[in-house]
Amino acid sequence: MSVTSPRRAAGLRRAARETVSGLPREFWWLWTSTLVNRLGAFVATFMALYLTLDRGYSASYAGLVASLHGLGGVVSSLGGGVMADRLGRRPTLLIAQASTALSVALLGFVRDPVSIAGVAFLVGMASNASRPAVQAMMADIVRPEDRVRAFSLNYWAINLGFAVSSMAAGFIAEFSYLAGFLIEAAMTMACAIVVFLKLPESRPGSDGGDGGESGREAGAEASVGLVAVLRDRRFMSVVGLSFLVAVVFQQGSVGLPVAMGRAGFTPADYGLAVAVNGILIVALQIPVTRLIEHRDPKRLLVVSSLLAGYGFGLTAFAGSVGVFALTVCVWTLGEMINAPTQTGLVVRLSPVHGRGRYQGVYTLSWSLAALVAPLMSGAVIDRLGAQWLWGMCAVVGTAAAVGYGALMRSLPQEDDRPYVDGQGGQDGQDGDKGLAGAGAVDRAVADARPSADARPSAEAGTA
Repeated sequence: MSVTSPRRAAGLRRAARETVSGLPREFWWLWTSTLVNRLGAFVATFMALYLTLDRGYSASYAGLVASLHGLGGVVSSLGGGVMADRLGRRPTLLIAQASTALSVALLGFVRDPVSIAGVAFLVGMASNASRPAVQAMMADIVRPEDRVRAFSLNYWAINLGFAVSSMAAGFIAEFSYLAGFLIEAAMTMACAIVVFLKLPESRPGSDGGDGGESGREAGAEASVGLVAVLRDRRFMSVVGLSFLVAVVFQQGSVGLPVAMGRAGFTPADYGLAVAVNGILIVALQIPVTRLIEHRDPKRLLVVSSLLAGYGFGLTAFAGSVGVFALTVCVWTLGEMINAPTQTGLVVRLSPVHGRGRYQGVYTLSWSLAALVAPLMSGAVIDRLGAQWLWGMCAVVGTAAAVGYGALMRSLPQEDDRPYVDGQGGQDGQDGDKGLAGAGAVDRAVADARPSADARPSAEAGTA
């Protein structure tokens, strides 16, 4: 016992060091900004309670405001991606975070229902605009073989911050809703300050260079327009599959509480069951990452889609809080596998000079899912019953798994584009010029393939 414990402790320390080692300092400042931002995300948690209990508006009006908030995110998904490529990652983050801070603070003071709805739309648009820039900057500054680890750590920070802010939101709301708005505004502005002071621009070619090189970079950037992204058939297929999986995952906060309520369970019962999701992610995301980071992304995406679909499908057989919690465990495991693998796949399919736009379109799939999922779950539960909703989740998860398996059959196992150290994380910069549009990845692999005696960057797991 005395021998095993020190060995086990040493093994845990070594695993922790390996998980966080080798990542650049800029990543950790970006990670810190993400954590602080999520720690202060109070408004999304208590917005419905604020509108119905404090302001006295109807549940329908609260739903309308939530929808407008989501619609703002849909609009900014594309706009934020374009800004990240044209203005740069750092300016986009500064504009988005400063705008979010100001609009959240304003939301705490407006009283007119039309004004509240309008400002909520602005909050959704401003807060979502930073996501493509964050993901693009992370891809810029982290080596290909470390990206799955980086995306997992960032996802872990998001969930840790959300878990803490969700608990804190209740206490803050009891004291003052306005305090919650102002605290979130202050913490979001703190994120902007961190970005301003600690994060340099990472966009490829942003550090200048000779005129000829700059001209070639400008031509590469100009070739990666939104139209070219939308014509990239393989990438848009990934976006479509991501949308299907996102609709399934959205049921954890949309369909599940409604179904549990219809079955006679209390809000506290739902809170207890769904809390397992956040606890598991905080506790297991890093160990799961160590297991998946060097595995075949095709299999990971297929497995995660099946876990999501059948995890929610098993909810049809749940009759107690404990069984509901077990189903949450199943689809949460799928979420932990899917999130970093899917994000890494988007990076792999993105030309270097189009990362912002590609991440923006990818973010759009989740924003649209957040709009579609409530409509779908409500209609199915009202007309057919919750059992049909969970059966449909299993079908959609299976369809996504089959889609990933077929789509990725021809995708190389590893990213053949080299990483150029010291160039803001540019990998395969020259080989990526003019690669946007349909078949971009095929040309990227052909143009950027290293010499026969060079080993490709290991990025299995991030796809």
